[in-house]
Amino acid sequence: MEDIETPKSKRSVRERADAIKQFRCKNLIAVLECPTDVKNIGTVIRNANALGVEKIYVVDPRRSLPDDWQDLREQKSVSKTSVSAVKWTFVKRFDSTDECFDYLESKNFRSIVTSPHVKGKTCIFLHEGDFTVHHKLAVWFGSEAVGISDRAVERSDMCVSIPMFGMIESLNLGTSSGIVLYEVTKQRREYQSKYRWRDHRGKREVPLPTVMTPAS
Repeated sequence: MEDIETPKSKRSVRERADAIKQFRCKNLIAVLECPTDVKNIGTVIRNANALGVEKIYVVDPRRSLPDDWQDLREQKSVSKTSVSAVKWTFVKRFDSTDECFDYLESKNFRSIVTSPHVKGKTCIFLHEGDFTVHHKLAVWFGSEAVGISDRAVERSDMCVSIPMFGMIESLNLGTSSGIVLYEVTKQRREYQSKYRWRDHRGKREVPLPTVMTPAS
């Protein structure tokens, strides 16, 4: 039988959208640099949406994704792996790493890149970072094949790595993005719950909740 969207289901979607609004991390963007597998793009979009990241940018020199977000929402390969999260997450593509950095910097975003290895740049472990220092923050993830590019490292503020304790010193893109974005969003959500503005200004008399109560 064909599914029919009822007025009640529309209300449920709107109620959910209203409920999550205060938990979204404002001015936080996840950037995927030259991903080679469209399925991984969908996985990261799903992670970002679930964790409250505001937007996704994709550096896509192969032009494997459409320029128009509306067209991307209809792309089955992305929609399926993202579990339809792409329908609720703004995604913007760029032709090159420099083009994306130029755009971010024009909007006063600061960038950090994720890499398991130190590449001559300030590098910290994930749990050591304060990801509330910058009002506007972009978190970059490299490709599955070669990781983050030297150019992205050069233009970023610092590298962030996940501590590794096994013989294998890498994680797949879906896993690493979930771990990193969880820590970043947790910190920024806690900040937003206490302050209205940057630089610890506008302290709230009553902090906002940082965790949503699961629906019964």
